[in-house]
Amino acid sequence: MTMHERRDEDEAPKQSGGSPILQRRQGNNLPHWRLDGAVYAVTFRLCDSIPAEVLRRWKAEREHTVKRAEALGRPLTGAELTRLAELHSEKVEAWLDQGEGSCALRDARLALLVRDAMLYFDKVRYDLLAWCVMPNHAHGIVRPAIGVDLSKVLQSWKGFTGREALKHLGKLGSGEFWQKESYDHIVRDEADLERQVRYVMENPMKSGLRNWAWVGCREDWRVAACGPARVYRASDEGEKDTGRKPGSTGDLA
Repeated sequence: MTMHERRDEDEAPKQSGGSPILQRRQGNNLPHWRLDGAVYAVTFRLCDSIPAEVLRRWKAEREHTVKRAEALGRPLTGAELTRLAELHSEKVEAWLDQGEGSCALRDARLALLVRDAMLYFDKVRYDLLAWCVMPNHAHGIVRPAIGVDLSKVLQSWKGFTGREALKHLGKLGSGEFWQKESYDHIVRDEADLERQVRYVMENPMKSGLRNWAWVGCREDWRVAACGPARVYRASDEGEKDTGRKPGSTGDLA
């Protein structure tokens, strides 16, 4: 199996023999890496799942680490910045699994809404290898098709389900349902893939949620991760591009 290795951000991405180019984008709080054909582990959470004060403290700690390294004359490398982001994500995951906030996704109708949105364009816009809807966040192991940006997939999932959830809760127009920024991680190799899928599948049980219905994976998830990446074709959407749906073809532009 060949999976993608991250480069340091200090190393300029190169195109060699048709190899995909690794790109780094800076989000509001975290860096986001993009690579055609890559498999990603993604997490997105409800707006009230972590108090703003806690997030501010974590952000200040992260910025202090970066500034301290610069003051010592050795700025952090791309790999070190990435690891810093991963440590931040681990803090977030630990907090989320405590079940803080409204935990609106305990409502089976809302959990079903999110699950169905994530699965809606599976095998068309992306391959969804594994997924889990927790009470206050959701996980996915996803491989976007060539021509589809992961950010657009996440926007589609969150935009559609956020609007529908707020309608269900009678809060449409009164705020946001999802936190704006999501966490994503490029799966590096086979061991990382196994670890990420296992984490998603075991998350409910390890959080004390017995007989939790909102978790699953494709039987062929290893094949979908290892084989040639899917190429997006709008014509493959067929009837999925009409009617009630979690996003339209225009979302991919």
